[in-house]
Amino acid sequence: MFVRFLYVALLGVTLAFGAFSPAQAAPYAAMVMDARNGEVLHSRNADTRLHPASLTKMMTIYIAFEAIRLGEITLDTEVTISANAAAEPPSELGLRAGSTIRFRYLIRAAAVRSANDAATAIGEVLAGSEAAFARRMNRTAVALGMTRTTFRNAHGLTEDGHLSTARDMTMLGRRLVYDYPQYYNLFSRITADAGIAQVRNTNRVVLTQYRGADGIKTGYTRAAGFNLVASAQRGNERIIATVFGGRSSAWRNERVMELLDMGFERAPSDVALRTPPLPTYTDDGGAGSSHTPPGQRAPTTSMRPFMRPHGSVDADVIAAIDDAVGAALTQATGADPEVAAAVEAALSAVEGATERPAPRPEPQAALEPEPEPIVPPRPAPEPEVVTRASSTGSRLFGVSLGPQNSHHAAERLLLRTALAELGTFDEALRRVVQVSRGYDARFAGMTEDQATRACARLSARSVTCETFGP
Repeated sequence: MFVRFLYVALLGVTLAFGAFSPAQAAPYAAMVMDARNGEVLHSRNADTRLHPASLTKMMTIYIAFEAIRLGEITLDTEVTISANAAAEPPSELGLRAGSTIRFRYLIRAAAVRSANDAATAIGEVLAGSEAAFARRMNRTAVALGMTRTTFRNAHGLTEDGHLSTARDMTMLGRRLVYDYPQYYNLFSRITADAGIAQVRNTNRVVLTQYRGADGIKTGYTRAAGFNLVASAQRGNERIIATVFGGRSSAWRNERVMELLDMGFERAPSDVALRTPPLPTYTDDGGAGSSHTPPGQRAPTTSMRPFMRPHGSVDADVIAAIDDAVGAALTQATGADPEVAAAVEAALSAVEGATERPAPRPEPQAALEPEPEPIVPPRPAPEPEVVTRASSTGSRLFGVSLGPQNSHHAAERLLLRTALAELGTFDEALRRVVQVSRGYDARFAGMTEDQATRACARLSARSVTCETFGP
């Protein structure tokens, strides 16, 4: 009887503390960093390669922010969900194959809910496939100095060779804080609207119980144990603490809060902030100091819009558009942090202008001015706007982006697409053609092969398009 009682008691202890849980087999690693200058205040097994679990999504989200900065995609881009993304196991948002959702909601779901289906969808829309996105993740990891990290997927579910370290993930957490401060508040939200559902933060215990905590990411798999990268700010001090291989979520949370306490005790109060520069990419996938998507290169000439007919738009508005778009396009590699602001200024100026009659291209420069010929009246043709001269008149194919509600909405779409696909539409003619359903945004003056390849690139990013020809 006593033996049976002892067996039941031991079984209860085992269940309560998880003595034989696979999570406990995961090695423990930790790091504490002064985020202001990157100084390591404490480490244990910090360079041991371990399973990162959903800490992986920190890199997925970092690249999503980078893609927005570089104009590859916008927060409001509608993303079509693949069967592969919809089939990811929990944690999930509940995406369905074939459905569409805004890019911003995928980021929220991945950051707050730690949704695997959302993370996969982010990777696929940015790189075309999960494997291609993993290559981009690894390329970015190298650029960030994460020397002992290898990614195999966008979500962090256990896979052979998908490994990182407490040091590398702490560094990545610091980069999220300082490289994209305009988005970092996302990690502090207790709940968030993810489009199809309201999601709760998996890190809400630390966020609500630790003074100054404002992010960032949890992770758990059986192979990894309970992981967490957490950041907290008190006054001008910011500490980042990382735990790999926690025994339980409660143990992990307590340990991280202890490490944060240690960091605030050890960190001096008067440390100069030394933020790292944005990552540089030296391989053929990019140029300068930012990532350039495959097949895209910096323009060799500035694509500037033709002047509108005199008096149709305020001259100051025209000048603002001309200067801002020119600056943005000539610096489209993203090296200058003011590029995004310049592009937005140009687009805002376009939106602010009233509807205008169709302009004509500027005439080619001549030695002597020629009188404008008198053209007899004829039925009005379809209204169209030409904002770039075609270099070859024999090119009769093109790409249609579909009808828009207004004239300037079609122009805006053409401009955004041209910025996002530098190199693809460099020699194309941009037109807005009035059709029965609105104003069709078109790239024309292309060869059949150019049009086919351009539409394929757009389709890979879930941008609706179709080719047309003579």
